[in-house]
Amino acid sequence: MSPSHPSTTDPRPPVEAPFAQPDLHPADSHPAYPHEGGLRVGDLHPLDNPARAALLGPHAHLAERYGSVLRYQVDVSPFVALPDRPDESAWSDVAALLGPGAVAAVSGYGGTPPPGWEVVMHGPGVQLVDEGVAAAPDAEALTLGPDDVEEMLALVAHAQPGPFLPRTIELGTYLGFRHRGELIAMAGERLHVPGWTEISAVCTAADHRGKGLATRLVHAVAAGIRARGETPFLHAAASNTNAIRLYESLGFRLRREVAFLAVRVPVTGAGA
Repeated sequence: MSPSHPSTTDPRPPVEAPFAQPDLHPADSHPAYPHEGGLRVGDLHPLDNPARAALLGPHAHLAERYGSVLRYQVDVSPFVALPDRPDESAWSDVAALLGPGAVAAVSGYGGTPPPGWEVVMHGPGVQLVDEGVAAAPDAEALTLGPDDVEEMLALVAHAQPGPFLPRTIELGTYLGFRHRGELIAMAGERLHVPGWTEISAVCTAADHRGKGLATRLVHAVAAGIRARGETPFLHAAASNTNAIRLYESLGFRLRREVAFLAVRVPVTGAGA
């Protein structure tokens, strides 16, 4: 496959560990955003706590919950979603949901975990939203499916765009380019908030960077999101200035600064 679009440096989204989680029973598949009793998103914008908004809405069938907190099913995504204004009991719910020693990425929380909780990863990031992206389908972009997951996991391990697990593909549509049969670039949909869908896992094999493949995939994924009447958004590490500049050149604008946080549940005294 020969790219026909202008060459653009490929973005490097934030690198986060693909945190493995133990299995739990699925949550009910019926909670409707934002009216689920005791679990409503609250007064903040849904994009301020996007994993929670997704798990209460379009991704409710992939949710597991305990008390006031939710998370994605094992092998789908490492995110756990706290209430918009978590108190001590919310952290106790996280501990009960995940189990001692478990690790999870926390959505929408910029504070400090309670004493005894290990911070596995913490760093500043940015959230950008579509404000004029030239979204367009790409005839050469292939829709990836379950049979492609093994190659997708290998590409993610090589390029490290962020967490991608064996069932992450269930979150939305993923597109890719192949060269001589090999998967060389991919991007897709992750958090699906009512009215919004996140573009994620944007990555390209090292030997094929600088050909504009990531740009083409972002345009193509954005086109699919727009076709549903929704707005694309994405995240990047604040230090990844090259990616941020590229995304801004594509028509994304900065919406807010965010904090990337991953924590480990205490082995004893969790939530205390």
